[in-house]
Amino acid sequence: MKIAVDGMGGDFAPAEIVSGAVAGAREYGVGIALVGPEEAMRHELARHDCSGLDMDIVDAPEYLVEGEHPAYALRQKRNASVLVATKLVRDGKAEAVVSAGPTGGVVAAAMFILGTLEGMSRPVVGGPFLGFAPETIMMDLGSNVDCQPYQLLDFAIVGSVYAEKMLGITNPTVALLSVGAEEGKGNEQVQETYPLLQKCGLNFIGNVEGYDIPTGKANVIICDGFVGNIMVKFAESLGKTIGSWLEERLTGRLAERDVRQMAEEVVLATNAADAHGGGPLWAVNGVACVAHGRSRAAEITKTIGQARLAVEQDLVGSLRAELVAARRRLGIAS
Repeated sequence: MKIAVDGMGGDFAPAEIVSGAVAGAREYGVGIALVGPEEAMRHELARHDCSGLDMDIVDAPEYLVEGEHPAYALRQKRNASVLVATKLVRDGKAEAVVSAGPTGGVVAAAMFILGTLEGMSRPVVGGPFLGFAPETIMMDLGSNVDCQPYQLLDFAIVGSVYAEKMLGITNPTVALLSVGAEEGKGNEQVQETYPLLQKCGLNFIGNVEGYDIPTGKANVIICDGFVGNIMVKFAESLGKTIGSWLEERLTGRLAERDVRQMAEEVVLATNAADAHGGGPLWAVNGVACVAHGRSRAAEITKTIGQARLAVEQDLVGSLRAELVAARRRLGIAS
């Protein structure tokens, strides 16, 4: 299996990206196509022992930077590393692409080069985000901030496939994130989505509230990307804040090693990017995995592992089949 890695995507590119790619090739037994300015890629690879590894360099002299408008940047930078890496998947030269570049740019590149599955208007980002509830995923985590009810239905289908194929959960439970558990609670978007989920054939259990998330009440929690992105960033920040608070309060009362370990465990339990790496960009007609922009080598390595699993589990084919089945149950033509 060959995985294309955007060597210039992320806050700590190229050093951390290349380091993570080398470790990913060794740990997961995959080939890596490292995409970026050839000289820079060779310089970084020279720092590592690559003996016995399938490591290629694909030259891409341009790259995206945070703050650029994705569509404009990709039009101006036709040889951007994320575009070149995604084209390797389209052309059958790689089975998946991994990037920690600006999310908007990664999404735009995937849509432009790979396209979306039939009936899906936009890709969706989601997955586990809270270590206290390891079998709970949330869709969407930020790629779609304004959503219609039919899009939330698609997110639910995506989330169910994710939970089954990536987490091994049989018949995962699905819930809508709302301000109350009762059917009539929530804004207009949530109220209109509720009956769609009741009829689609998924294991829908109704609404859940914010305090239900850490308890793992549902395997798949559905919301728009505006809410989801706020939730995940709040969880990450809260974990780091509590970790620092614990260190301040417990230093001198417990052994320094125990204090540090406790703080680190709290951070790990609230920061999915640190624990799992990135995950698939769903509804794309190919496997494209997005890692957090602040990812270090370890997160890139884990994201490569997620990409390999996504290919092995045929996530694209599974999602395509489930979309057709769910729409048939609702009487919606594909």
